[in-house]
Amino acid sequence: MKNFLYALLAFTVSLVLLFAQPSRAQQNCDPSYPDVCIAPAPPDLDCADVSATNFRVLQPDPHKFDRDKDGIGCEA
Repeated sequence: MKNFLYALLAFTVSLVLLFAQPSRAQQNCDPSYPDVCIAPAPPDLDCADVSATNFRVLQPDPHKFDRDKDGIGCEA
């Protein structure tokens, strides 16, 4: 019974560690663009450099995707 509890504990910890680790892509995403993964500056990117449009932008906006400051980047 004791071995079963240790095995169950090890399995639970493994699951937590597996799902708690951010993916490699998420680790290099600028938090100013929470709905899309855009790399932080530098280099400076323009809307033509990203495939996303009409995405949420939080300040600061290092790439200046939200020129009119309405919270929406690369408006189409």
